[in-house]
Amino acid sequence: MNSAFGFDPILSGLLFTPLFFGLGAVVYRIYYESFERRGAESLRGLVFFFGLLFIIEVSLSLAFGVDYRLVQTAYTSKSIDFGGVGVAFRYLVPCVVGLAMTLALYLFLGRTFYGRAIMAVSQDQGALRLMGANPVQIKTIAFGIGIAAASLAGALLISIAPVIPSSDRDYIGRMFAITVLGGMGSIGGTLVAAIILGLAENLMSTFFGPSWSLAVSFGLLLLALAVRPAGLFGR
Repeated sequence: MNSAFGFDPILSGLLFTPLFFGLGAVVYRIYYESFERRGAESLRGLVFFFGLLFIIEVSLSLAFGVDYRLVQTAYTSKSIDFGGVGVAFRYLVPCVVGLAMTLALYLFLGRTFYGRAIMAVSQDQGALRLMGANPVQIKTIAFGIGIAAASLAGALLISIAPVIPSSDRDYIGRMFAITVLGGMGSIGGTLVAAIILGLAENLMSTFFGPSWSLAVSFGLLLLALAVRPAGLFGR
């Protein structure tokens, strides 16, 4: 969309969010009918999603090649000065949008019926049924929101740095480490953990080289599992 029509990637990501929500809902229903309904959601379900990941990656490689791609926007080369420190808009704009998306998810999960149902579905599905909610429907909505949020996150990422179809491999470990460090189900904890991990990786990359930055993710993950398995803000 950016190379063909010059659309802003973040705006395009927002416009395509409903489409990815529907796609996520369809994928979950396929997963539910094929695995979860039959009680095979653990290992086989995990293999299903990793298989789907590789299919998407290979399809993107065949369609767009394996070269790095970077988008150009009206604010790519601009910056703003904060107390003598220049901050590029290509970092600032995705940061603001990401914080806004985090706040929106926090408010949705904490102050709406469907949000509370999503938080409850992993704890007690029987109690959720007594509240008049269908656990399968709730998990379908949750998965759709997750895919939609991931699609918008991808739009933010490509605004910051060039990407290739296999870029997901660089972030799967980091996302897992952030989720565990922040605490399962804690949006605020996830944000704090992401900031901690980002600072730690950048400091490690600055003083010891980029090859050591990824080791920080797994080091913090192991430390969190050993000291506080529930995470910083886990219950």
